[in-house]
Amino acid sequence: MGDFKDSASALVADVDCTASGKDLCSDIGVRGYPTIKWGAPGALEDYQGGRTYDDLKAFADENLKPSCSPANIDLCDDDAKAEIVALQALSAEDLATAITTKEADLAAAEKTFEEEVEKLQTKYKSLMEEKDTAIAAVKESGLGLMKAVKAAAAASGDKKDEL
Repeated sequence: MGDFKDSASALVADVDCTASGKDLCSDIGVRGYPTIKWGAPGALEDYQGGRTYDDLKAFADENLKPSCSPANIDLCDDDAKAEIVALQALSAEDLATAITTKEADLAAAEKTFEEEVEKLQTKYKSLMEEKDTAIAAVKESGLGLMKAVKAAAAASGDKKDEL
């Protein structure tokens, strides 16, 4: 936080979500700890990078600076400016509906991911059980005895004549 204390474009802060910061954390969607959020104050995103100081510093240096937004439209390319203008032209109700739709799309993607991971976990467990059963069957079928006979024969120098 000290590295950015005098920054005009970045705020790096520590919030205790279990105490006085509980409402703020709830408002911005903190569900687990530690959580790192970044971006425009009204549209924070989850940070997914490394957690070392060097990782965080590199990310901050690259990303925590003024960027294209309604507040900094002069930093936008023509396409982004047009998109911002189009969104600003929407009524508050239409914009809220569009946001709700996009958030539902995100929730659906997350749900699909979680369901598919659950299927993979179930399949993994089933495959592990099949593997363990197969290994046990091979061992019970005499593999150990075969290896013991081979080792004993090699140790005694006993060689069988071939025809």
